[in-house]
Amino acid sequence: MTTATYEVKGMTCTHCVGSVTAEVETVEGIRVLNVDVDAGRLEVESSAEVDDAAVLAAVEEAGYEASRL
Repeated sequence: MTTATYEVKGMTCTHCVGSVTAEVETVEGIRVLNVDVDAGRLEVESSAEVDDAAVLAAVEEAGYEASRL
């Protein structure tokens, strides 16, 4: 199991959290994710190596910008 943390810009409410969660959950291998709107952070756990490109694309699809920390 691997873990990765991302900074997500633009999240302001629980709706934002829901949007990011829904998109990132579609990334293959993601088992657990935690979105912290106050900290602007996304943490994911994956059964294999985390596919940064897929996670970043999912966050972008939700309408936000992200970068890996």
